[in-house]
Amino acid sequence: MKPEGKYTHFESVPLSNRKWPSKIIKNAPVWCSVDLRDGNQALVNPMGIEHKLEYFDMLVRLGFKQIEVGFPSASDTEFNFVRTLIENKRIPDDVSIQVLTQVRDQLIKKTFESLKGAKNVIFHIYNATSPAQRKYNFKKSKKEIIELAVNGVKSVKKYMQQYPEINIQLEYSPENFSQTEIDYSIEICEAVMDEWNPSQENKIILNLPTTVECCLPNQFADCIEYFCSHIKNRKCCIISLHNHNDRGESVAQCELGLLAGAERVEGCLFGNGERTGNLDIVTAALNMYTQGVDPQLDFSNLEYVSEEYTRFTGMPIHPRSPYAGELVYTAFSGSHQDAIRKAMKARADIKDKSKANLWDIPYLPIDPRDIGREYADIIRINSQSGKGGAAFILESNFGIITPKAMHPVIGEIIKVHADKLQRELKPSEIFDIFSKKWLNTKSPLNVLEITEKHIEGERGSDFSEQVAGMATIEWQGKRYAVAATGNGPLDAFVLALKKSPVPKFNITSFHEHSVGTGSDTQAMAYVRITKENGEQVWGVGKSSNVGRAGIAAVVSAINFKQGLSGI
Repeated sequence: MKPEGKYTHFESVPLSNRKWPSKIIKNAPVWCSVDLRDGNQALVNPMGIEHKLEYFDMLVRLGFKQIEVGFPSASDTEFNFVRTLIENKRIPDDVSIQVLTQVRDQLIKKTFESLKGAKNVIFHIYNATSPAQRKYNFKKSKKEIIELAVNGVKSVKKYMQQYPEINIQLEYSPENFSQTEIDYSIEICEAVMDEWNPSQENKIILNLPTTVECCLPNQFADCIEYFCSHIKNRKCCIISLHNHNDRGESVAQCELGLLAGAERVEGCLFGNGERTGNLDIVTAALNMYTQGVDPQLDFSNLEYVSEEYTRFTGMPIHPRSPYAGELVYTAFSGSHQDAIRKAMKARADIKDKSKANLWDIPYLPIDPRDIGREYADIIRINSQSGKGGAAFILESNFGIITPKAMHPVIGEIIKVHADKLQRELKPSEIFDIFSKKWLNTKSPLNVLEITEKHIEGERGSDFSEQVAGMATIEWQGKRYAVAATGNGPLDAFVLALKKSPVPKFNITSFHEHSVGTGSDTQAMAYVRITKENGEQVWGVGKSSNVGRAGIAAVVSAINFKQGLSGI
């Protein structure tokens, strides 16, 4: 690939002593959704009036106070949608609808006709300003392009006299600001302001569109700071951003643009829009949220918003999309899984919950519950998963709290199975593998019958309680009757097995806990045995009887085989 001679670097603005690098975002900007105009025009199948009405209602519920509803002069559908919103009184008093039109008198007239009866309206006019568009599209000089913009303002002033009931705020966009000479952008915006004559009480919105993203985010921030520091009557205008995502940097450019002085942002949910899309307002807003800034938008049920967005637009959300994607709260990497599991357990164990306010879970920049997601989806298992992931699934989904020393064994078994299938394993599949490998084994050792008798000494004597255990077992297909006395059911069973052909072993680790509540409570037991050859294996038992759970765990350990045998 040889870009030399065909492409050139972006010319940075002459900005010295820049202030934006040392600033932080402390407050949310004014958000303006352009889903119903910019986003809708980019759909393969644009929304009809009914879907646009539902979408508008959703945007209002999310907290948007400024919503661009369409281009009324462009088509009957656009015009009729605006009329429907107004006539059906769907617009709350604290919400301003925004309409867009080019700076042409007949289009401005048509747009005003669509607004009859509206209360609060942002009247958005624009014209292209970049050198290429001046040369190819308009064949006009800089001065002539300025005259177009000023004449557009005059038309707005003329027709607004016919609609005194409407509270009008003017918005002007030098289209393709990102590729227009910065000083010329300022010149044309100042000409528009001079004609409109805004005040601090009735400010004009100067919208600076990154119609095509063409520079680094820091260069864009320089442009915004330069514009803000050089425009006349800065206190009488609101600087607005309209970022596109051609370079994949729209969120970064928006954030740095806010640091540089912008106060308002236009964008779409999940970055819908022409080419690579508009700014993703969901990502920009939740980025602020994770920094402790209230974004003034309600994404506490983001899954609902995602589903509705897909229903209205027909556009899927990528599984790796920030915050909303299906996989963004999962961890396939073993080290990630282990870190998440440990941190979440430690957080849950903090008794003084006031000390657990600050979210600090590794690999999770946001608490999934804050946006309506569940912890159950955090760790999922495939062949790349580590020792802690499967243990977390067993604990969080089934209440099975395996000893930490057993985690590598479980992880390896699950990993081998996932690698064989070449896919992710569901929690139910992990439990099924665990059950077949440890809980339900009957070969080579199977207990067919077991009884026990408790032997106590005379009341007040020093004789310790003993248990006489008798069992009928099957070892490698042959039956044996064994019996022994021990200090408990498990000890008696182990001593009895020593009188059978079962290979000798010692119990070197024992753990137990309960699962369930009330009458459904069962005991879980985990034992590690060491065989005569030094091999150590784990076994797991489950029973409504605590003693029998330990016995089942010993049987499980004796029957354990490495690999996928028995699954």
